[in-house]
Amino acid sequence: MIAETLDAIQGWLRARRPEMITFLRELIAIPSHDGEIGPVAAAVGRRLEALGFDEIRYDAMGNLVGRVGTGPRVLLYDSHLDTVAVSDPAAWAWDPYAGKVEDDVVFGLGAGDEKGSTPPMVYALAALKALGLTEGWTFYYFGNIEEWCEGLAARVLVEREGIRPDYVVVGESTNLDVYLGQRGRMEIHGVVRGRASHASAPERGVNAIARALPLLGAIEALGPRLGVDPVLGAATIAVTRVCAAAGSVNVIPDRCEFVVDRRLIRGETPESALAQLRALPEAEGAEFTVPSWTRPSYTGFSLPVPLVFPAWVTNPEHPLVAAGEAAVEYALGRRPCRGRWLFSTNGVYWAGVAGIPTIGLGPGDEATAHTVLDQVPVHQVWDAAEVYAVLPLLLRDAAPSRRGLATSMGDA
Repeated sequence: MIAETLDAIQGWLRARRPEMITFLRELIAIPSHDGEIGPVAAAVGRRLEALGFDEIRYDAMGNLVGRVGTGPRVLLYDSHLDTVAVSDPAAWAWDPYAGKVEDDVVFGLGAGDEKGSTPPMVYALAALKALGLTEGWTFYYFGNIEEWCEGLAARVLVEREGIRPDYVVVGESTNLDVYLGQRGRMEIHGVVRGRASHASAPERGVNAIARALPLLGAIEALGPRLGVDPVLGAATIAVTRVCAAAGSVNVIPDRCEFVVDRRLIRGETPESALAQLRALPEAEGAEFTVPSWTRPSYTGFSLPVPLVFPAWVTNPEHPLVAAGEAAVEYALGRRPCRGRWLFSTNGVYWAGVAGIPTIGLGPGDEATAHTVLDQVPVHQVWDAAEVYAVLPLLLRDAAPSRRGLATSMGDA
Protein backbone atom coordinates (compact mmCIF):
# COMPACT_ATOMS: atom_id res chain seq x y z
CA MET A 1 0.00 0.00 0.00
CA ILE A 2 2.77 2.44 0.90
CA ALA A 3 4.48 1.72 -2.43
CA GLU A 4 1.34 2.69 -4.37
CA THR A 5 0.92 5.81 -2.26
CA LEU A 6 4.55 6.74 -2.76
CA ASP A 7 4.14 6.33 -6.51
CA ALA A 8 1.16 8.68 -6.42
CA ILE A 9 3.03 11.25 -4.35
CA GLN A 10 6.09 11.08 -6.57
CA GLY A 11 3.98 11.45 -9.69
CA TRP A 12 2.16 14.50 -8.35
CA LEU A 13 5.34 16.20 -7.15
CA ARG A 14 7.53 15.34 -10.14
CA ALA A 15 5.01 16.96 -12.45
CA ARG A 16 5.57 20.17 -10.49
CA ARG A 17 9.34 20.15 -10.17
CA PRO A 18 9.89 23.15 -12.48
CA GLU A 19 7.32 25.12 -10.46
CA MET A 20 9.23 24.48 -7.25
CA ILE A 21 12.49 25.87 -8.60
CA THR A 22 10.79 28.87 -10.19
CA PHE A 23 9.05 29.50 -6.87
CA LEU A 24 12.36 29.30 -4.99
CA ARG A 25 13.99 31.77 -7.37
CA GLU A 26 11.06 34.15 -6.85
CA LEU A 27 11.57 33.96 -3.09
CA ILE A 28 15.33 34.61 -3.37
CA ALA A 29 14.57 37.70 -5.47
CA ILE A 30 12.62 39.28 -2.58
CA PRO A 31 14.97 40.79 0.06
CA SER A 32 14.02 39.68 3.57
CA HIS A 33 16.91 40.55 5.85
CA ASP A 34 16.62 42.22 9.27
CA GLY A 35 13.38 40.36 9.92
CA GLU A 36 11.51 42.13 7.11
CA ILE A 37 9.66 39.09 5.81
CA GLY A 38 6.40 40.86 4.92
CA PRO A 39 6.82 40.83 1.12
CA VAL A 40 8.31 37.33 0.90
CA ALA A 41 5.68 35.94 3.27
CA ALA A 42 2.99 37.50 1.08
CA ALA A 43 4.48 35.75 -1.96
CA VAL A 44 4.41 32.42 -0.13
CA GLY A 45 0.87 33.11 1.02
CA ARG A 46 -0.27 33.61 -2.56
CA ARG A 47 1.27 30.27 -3.49
CA LEU A 48 -0.48 28.56 -0.55
CA GLU A 49 -3.77 29.97 -1.77
CA ALA A 50 -3.14 28.77 -5.32
CA LEU A 51 -2.32 25.30 -3.99
CA GLY A 52 -5.56 25.11 -2.03
CA PHE A 53 -4.39 25.30 1.57
CA ASP A 54 -7.28 25.18 4.02
CA GLU A 55 -6.16 28.18 6.06
CA ILE A 56 -3.61 30.95 5.54
CA ARG A 57 -2.93 33.57 8.19
CA TYR A 58 -0.29 35.56 10.02
CA ASP A 59 0.49 35.45 13.71
CA ALA A 60 1.03 38.58 15.81
CA MET A 61 4.75 38.63 15.02
CA GLY A 62 4.09 38.50 11.28
CA ASN A 63 5.05 34.86 10.71
CA LEU A 64 3.08 33.02 8.02
CA VAL A 65 0.95 30.04 9.05
CA GLY A 66 -0.56 27.71 6.43
CA ARG A 67 -2.76 24.77 7.39
CA VAL A 68 -3.90 21.61 5.63
CA GLY A 69 -6.21 19.10 7.32
CA THR A 70 -8.17 19.09 10.57
CA GLY A 71 -7.09 15.85 12.27
CA PRO A 72 -6.08 15.42 15.91
CA ARG A 73 -2.42 14.70 15.23
CA VAL A 74 -0.39 17.83 14.41
CA LEU A 75 2.83 17.98 12.41
CA LEU A 76 4.52 21.30 11.70
CA TYR A 77 7.13 22.05 9.04
CA ASP A 78 9.34 24.99 10.09
CA SER A 79 11.13 27.14 7.49
CA HIS A 80 12.50 30.60 8.21
CA LEU A 81 11.97 33.16 5.47
CA ASP A 82 14.40 35.82 6.68
CA THR A 83 18.07 36.00 5.74
CA VAL A 84 21.19 37.74 6.91
CA ALA A 85 22.06 40.97 5.12
CA VAL A 86 24.51 41.34 2.24
CA SER A 87 27.45 43.06 3.89
CA ASP A 88 29.60 43.44 0.76
CA PRO A 89 27.87 42.98 -2.62
CA ALA A 90 31.26 43.07 -4.36
CA ALA A 91 32.22 39.84 -2.57
CA TRP A 92 29.52 37.95 -4.47
CA ALA A 93 30.39 36.47 -7.86
CA TRP A 94 26.75 36.91 -8.92
CA ASP A 95 23.70 38.93 -7.93
CA PRO A 96 22.71 37.53 -4.51
CA TYR A 97 19.04 38.12 -5.37
CA ALA A 98 19.05 36.57 -8.83
CA GLY A 99 18.63 32.94 -7.85
CA LYS A 100 21.15 31.80 -10.44
CA VAL A 101 20.80 28.14 -11.53
CA GLU A 102 23.96 26.41 -12.69
CA ASP A 103 25.11 22.78 -12.65
CA ASP A 104 22.06 21.55 -10.72
CA VAL A 105 22.50 24.21 -8.02
CA VAL A 106 20.48 27.31 -7.12
CA PHE A 107 22.76 30.10 -5.89
CA GLY A 108 21.61 33.19 -4.00
CA LEU A 109 21.04 34.77 -0.62
CA GLY A 110 18.78 32.44 1.33
CA ALA A 111 18.91 29.64 -1.23
CA GLY A 112 20.14 27.23 1.41
CA ASP A 113 19.55 29.29 4.55
CA GLU A 114 16.67 28.77 4.46
CA LYS A 115 14.28 29.65 1.65
CA GLY A 116 15.23 26.38 -0.06
CA SER A 117 13.04 24.36 2.31
CA THR A 118 9.87 26.37 1.70
CA PRO A 119 8.94 25.11 -1.80
CA PRO A 120 9.31 21.41 -0.90
CA MET A 121 7.36 21.85 2.33
CA VAL A 122 4.56 23.76 0.64
CA TYR A 123 4.27 21.38 -2.30
CA ALA A 124 4.49 18.31 -0.06
CA LEU A 125 1.50 19.44 1.98
CA ALA A 126 -0.38 20.37 -1.19
CA ALA A 127 0.28 16.87 -2.52
CA LEU A 128 -1.08 15.27 0.65
CA LYS A 129 -4.27 17.30 0.35
CA ALA A 130 -4.69 16.74 -3.37
CA LEU A 131 -4.26 12.99 -2.97
CA GLY A 132 -6.59 12.71 0.02
CA LEU A 133 -3.86 11.74 2.48
CA THR A 134 -4.58 14.15 5.35
CA GLU A 135 -6.97 11.95 7.32
CA GLY A 136 -6.15 12.07 11.04
CA TRP A 137 -3.66 14.89 10.57
CA THR A 138 -3.38 18.64 10.79
CA PHE A 139 -0.34 19.89 8.91
CA TYR A 140 1.19 23.33 9.29
CA TYR A 141 3.68 25.19 7.16
CA PHE A 142 5.35 27.83 9.34
CA GLY A 143 7.28 30.52 7.45
CA ASN A 144 8.96 32.62 10.09
CA ILE A 145 11.58 35.07 11.34
CA GLU A 146 14.57 33.21 12.80
CA GLU A 147 17.84 34.96 12.00
CA TRP A 148 17.12 37.70 14.53
CA CYS A 149 16.37 35.57 17.56
CA GLU A 150 16.03 31.82 17.09
CA GLY A 151 13.04 30.22 18.77
CA LEU A 152 11.13 33.46 19.28
CA ALA A 153 8.73 32.80 16.39
CA ALA A 154 8.04 29.30 17.70
CA ARG A 155 7.38 30.70 21.17
CA VAL A 156 4.88 33.17 19.75
CA LEU A 157 3.05 30.46 17.82
CA VAL A 158 2.74 28.17 20.84
CA GLU A 159 2.33 30.61 23.71
CA ARG A 160 0.44 33.47 22.02
CA GLU A 161 -1.37 31.77 19.13
CA GLY A 162 -2.14 28.50 20.92
CA ILE A 163 -0.82 26.21 18.18
CA ARG A 164 1.22 23.43 19.76
CA PRO A 165 2.31 20.71 17.31
CA ASP A 166 2.90 17.11 18.33
CA TYR A 167 5.92 16.89 16.03
CA VAL A 168 8.18 19.41 14.29
CA VAL A 169 10.47 19.10 11.29
CA VAL A 170 12.96 21.97 11.00
CA GLY A 171 14.06 22.53 7.41
CA GLU A 172 17.51 24.03 8.07
CA SER A 173 20.12 22.41 5.85
CA THR A 174 21.07 18.80 6.64
CA ASN A 175 21.82 17.47 3.14
CA LEU A 176 18.62 15.44 3.72
CA ASP A 177 20.17 13.55 6.60
CA VAL A 178 18.26 13.41 9.89
CA TYR A 179 19.57 15.76 12.58
CA LEU A 180 18.74 15.10 16.22
CA GLY A 181 19.78 18.33 17.90
CA GLN A 182 22.25 21.13 18.42
CA ARG A 183 24.26 22.89 21.07
CA GLY A 184 22.66 25.73 22.99
CA ARG A 185 23.72 29.35 22.74
CA MET A 186 23.87 32.33 25.02
CA GLU A 187 25.04 35.88 24.50
CA ILE A 188 27.03 37.47 27.29
CA HIS A 189 27.90 41.15 27.55
CA GLY A 190 30.98 42.15 29.51
CA VAL A 191 32.21 45.51 30.79
CA VAL A 192 35.64 46.49 32.09
CA ARG A 193 35.91 49.95 33.62
CA GLY A 194 38.81 52.35 33.87
CA ARG A 195 39.27 56.09 34.45
CA ALA A 196 39.14 58.70 31.72
CA SER A 197 41.84 61.29 31.16
CA HIS A 198 43.17 63.38 28.34
CA ALA A 199 45.21 61.22 25.98
CA SER A 200 48.08 63.67 26.25
CA ALA A 201 48.46 62.58 29.87
CA PRO A 202 47.61 58.89 29.91
CA GLU A 203 49.23 58.42 33.30
CA ARG A 204 46.34 60.37 34.83
CA GLY A 205 43.79 57.78 33.72
CA VAL A 206 43.27 54.02 33.69
CA ASN A 207 42.85 52.70 30.17
CA ALA A 208 39.87 50.32 30.06
CA ILE A 209 41.21 48.75 26.87
CA ALA A 210 44.50 47.84 28.52
CA ARG A 211 42.62 46.42 31.49
CA ALA A 212 40.34 44.38 29.22
CA LEU A 213 43.05 42.81 27.07
CA PRO A 214 44.21 40.17 29.59
CA LEU A 215 40.59 39.20 30.25
CA LEU A 216 39.82 38.85 26.54
CA GLY A 217 42.84 36.61 26.15
CA ALA A 218 41.81 34.52 29.16
CA ILE A 219 38.32 34.07 27.70
CA GLU A 220 39.76 32.77 24.45
CA ALA A 221 42.08 30.45 26.37
CA LEU A 222 39.10 29.04 28.26
CA GLY A 223 37.73 27.40 25.11
CA PRO A 224 39.92 24.26 25.00
CA ARG A 225 39.13 23.58 28.65
CA LEU A 226 35.36 23.40 28.12
CA GLY A 227 33.47 20.12 28.00
CA VAL A 228 32.60 17.83 25.09
CA ASP A 229 29.17 16.26 24.52
CA PRO A 230 29.17 12.80 22.89
CA VAL A 231 26.41 13.86 20.50
CA LEU A 232 26.66 17.63 20.21
CA GLY A 233 30.43 18.04 20.25
CA ALA A 234 32.50 20.59 22.14
CA ALA A 235 31.24 23.59 24.04
CA THR A 236 32.83 26.76 22.68
CA ILE A 237 33.42 30.35 23.65
CA ALA A 238 34.45 33.31 21.50
CA VAL A 239 34.72 37.07 21.89
CA THR A 240 32.85 38.47 18.90
CA ARG A 241 32.73 42.22 19.47
CA VAL A 242 34.78 44.81 21.37
CA CYS A 243 33.95 48.50 21.75
CA ALA A 244 35.75 51.18 23.77
CA ALA A 245 34.80 54.41 22.08
CA ALA A 246 35.37 57.41 24.32
CA GLY A 247 34.03 60.91 23.83
CA SER A 248 36.96 61.68 21.56
CA VAL A 249 39.99 59.97 20.07
CA ASN A 250 41.97 62.16 22.47
CA VAL A 251 40.41 60.58 25.56
CA ILE A 252 41.66 57.55 27.52
CA PRO A 253 38.54 55.31 27.55
CA ASP A 254 36.98 54.57 30.91
CA ARG A 255 34.81 51.73 29.63
CA CYS A 256 35.51 48.72 27.38
CA GLU A 257 32.51 46.62 26.39
CA PHE A 258 32.60 43.26 24.67
CA VAL A 259 30.28 40.44 23.55
CA VAL A 260 30.89 36.74 24.17
CA ASP A 261 29.27 33.97 22.10
CA ARG A 262 28.98 30.86 24.29
CA ARG A 263 27.83 27.53 22.83
CA LEU A 264 26.40 25.26 25.52
CA ILE A 265 26.27 21.49 25.77
CA ARG A 266 24.09 19.27 27.92
CA GLY A 267 24.88 19.62 31.60
CA GLU A 268 25.73 23.32 31.29
CA THR A 269 23.46 26.13 32.41
CA PRO A 270 23.58 29.90 31.90
CA GLU A 271 24.55 30.21 35.56
CA SER A 272 27.45 27.78 35.24
CA ALA A 273 28.70 29.52 32.09
CA LEU A 274 28.65 32.92 33.80
CA ALA A 275 30.37 31.46 36.87
CA GLN A 276 33.25 30.23 34.67
CA LEU A 277 33.86 33.76 33.43
CA ARG A 278 33.57 35.37 36.83
CA ALA A 279 36.05 32.86 38.26
CA LEU A 280 38.83 33.96 35.91
CA PRO A 281 41.52 35.89 37.82
CA GLU A 282 41.62 38.43 34.98
CA ALA A 283 37.86 39.08 35.47
CA GLU A 284 38.29 40.90 38.78
CA GLY A 285 36.16 44.02 38.63
CA ALA A 286 34.52 43.04 35.32
CA GLU A 287 30.75 42.86 34.96
CA PHE A 288 28.91 40.16 33.02
CA THR A 289 25.23 40.20 32.04
CA VAL A 290 22.90 38.34 29.70
CA PRO A 291 20.87 40.80 27.60
CA SER A 292 17.34 40.33 26.31
CA TRP A 293 16.01 40.56 22.78
CA THR A 294 13.58 43.48 22.69
CA ARG A 295 13.46 44.62 19.07
CA PRO A 296 9.93 44.63 17.63
CA SER A 297 9.13 42.68 14.47
CA TYR A 298 8.00 44.33 11.25
CA THR A 299 4.42 44.24 12.56
CA GLY A 300 5.44 46.12 15.71
CA PHE A 301 5.08 43.03 17.89
CA SER A 302 7.58 42.68 20.72
CA LEU A 303 8.18 39.87 23.21
CA PRO A 304 11.33 40.42 25.30
CA VAL A 305 13.27 37.20 25.88
CA PRO A 306 16.74 36.64 27.38
CA LEU A 307 19.38 35.64 24.84
CA VAL A 308 19.71 32.13 26.22
CA PHE A 309 18.84 29.17 23.99
CA PRO A 310 18.91 25.59 25.33
CA ALA A 311 20.84 22.67 23.91
CA TRP A 312 18.61 19.78 22.86
CA VAL A 313 18.80 16.24 21.55
CA THR A 314 15.83 14.17 20.40
CA ASN A 315 15.87 10.56 21.53
CA PRO A 316 17.15 8.50 18.58
CA GLU A 317 14.55 5.85 19.41
CA HIS A 318 11.65 8.27 19.04
CA PRO A 319 9.12 7.37 16.30
CA LEU A 320 9.66 10.74 14.61
CA VAL A 321 13.32 9.89 14.05
CA ALA A 322 12.38 6.50 12.63
CA ALA A 323 9.78 8.08 10.36
CA GLY A 324 12.24 10.66 9.08
CA GLU A 325 14.83 8.03 8.31
CA ALA A 326 12.28 5.72 6.67
CA ALA A 327 10.93 8.61 4.56
CA VAL A 328 14.40 9.34 3.19
CA GLU A 329 14.92 5.65 2.46
CA TYR A 330 11.51 5.24 0.76
CA ALA A 331 11.81 8.40 -1.33
CA LEU A 332 15.54 8.43 -2.12
CA GLY A 333 16.62 4.82 -1.80
CA ARG A 334 19.35 5.49 0.75
CA ARG A 335 19.65 5.31 4.51
CA PRO A 336 20.29 8.79 5.92
CA CYS A 337 23.01 9.55 8.42
CA ARG A 338 22.21 10.94 11.83
CA GLY A 339 23.77 14.25 12.74
CA ARG A 340 23.49 17.58 14.53
CA TRP A 341 23.86 21.20 13.57
CA LEU A 342 26.82 23.33 14.55
CA PHE A 343 24.67 26.46 14.46
CA SER A 344 21.45 27.29 16.30
CA THR A 345 17.88 26.80 15.02
CA ASN A 346 14.26 27.19 16.10
CA GLY A 347 14.67 23.78 17.70
CA VAL A 348 15.91 25.64 20.78
CA TYR A 349 12.27 26.40 21.52
CA TRP A 350 10.40 23.49 19.92
CA ALA A 351 12.53 20.87 21.66
CA GLY A 352 14.69 22.77 24.15
CA VAL A 353 11.89 24.72 25.85
CA ALA A 354 8.55 23.20 24.83
CA GLY A 355 9.74 19.59 24.81
CA ILE A 356 8.15 18.84 21.43
CA PRO A 357 9.76 15.97 19.49
CA THR A 358 11.79 17.66 16.75
CA ILE A 359 14.13 16.61 13.98
CA GLY A 360 16.13 18.50 11.39
CA LEU A 361 15.63 17.49 7.76
CA GLY A 362 16.34 19.93 4.98
CA PRO A 363 18.02 20.42 1.61
CA GLY A 364 21.46 22.00 1.31
CA ASP A 365 24.69 22.02 3.29
CA GLU A 366 24.97 24.12 6.44
CA ALA A 367 28.58 24.97 5.53
CA THR A 368 27.36 27.48 2.90
CA ALA A 369 25.01 29.33 5.29
CA HIS A 370 25.88 33.00 5.85
CA THR A 371 28.44 32.92 3.03
CA VAL A 372 28.65 34.34 -0.48
CA LEU A 373 28.22 30.74 -1.69
CA ASP A 374 24.74 30.31 -0.18
CA GLN A 375 23.19 27.58 -2.32
CA VAL A 376 20.98 24.51 -2.53
CA PRO A 377 21.10 21.62 -5.04
CA VAL A 378 18.09 21.52 -7.34
CA HIS A 379 17.64 17.78 -6.90
CA GLN A 380 17.63 18.14 -3.11
CA VAL A 381 14.73 20.60 -3.32
CA TRP A 382 12.80 18.03 -5.37
CA ASP A 383 13.83 15.15 -3.12
CA ALA A 384 12.90 17.06 0.03
CA ALA A 385 9.34 17.48 -1.21
CA GLU A 386 8.96 13.70 -1.55
CA VAL A 387 10.50 13.10 1.87
CA TYR A 388 8.25 15.66 3.56
CA ALA A 389 5.15 14.18 1.95
CA VAL A 390 5.99 10.57 2.83
CA LEU A 391 7.13 11.19 6.41
CA PRO A 392 3.71 11.52 8.10
CA LEU A 393 2.44 8.39 6.35
CA LEU A 394 5.17 6.46 8.14
CA LEU A 395 4.28 8.10 11.44
CA ARG A 396 0.61 7.15 11.44
CA ASP A 397 0.99 4.36 14.00
CA ALA A 398 3.17 6.40 16.35
CA ALA A 399 1.48 8.01 19.34
CA PRO A 400 2.53 11.60 20.06
CA SER A 401 5.09 11.68 22.85
CA ARG A 402 6.17 14.37 25.27
CA ARG A 403 9.16 12.19 26.09
CA GLY A 404 10.84 12.93 22.79
CA LEU A 405 13.93 14.56 24.21
CA ALA A 406 16.88 12.53 25.30
CA THR A 407 18.19 15.47 27.28
CA SER A 408 18.06 19.24 27.08
CA MET A 409 20.23 21.92 28.62
CA GLY A 410 20.84 21.33 32.31
CA ASP A 411 20.36 17.55 32.21
CA ALA A 412 23.26 15.16 32.70
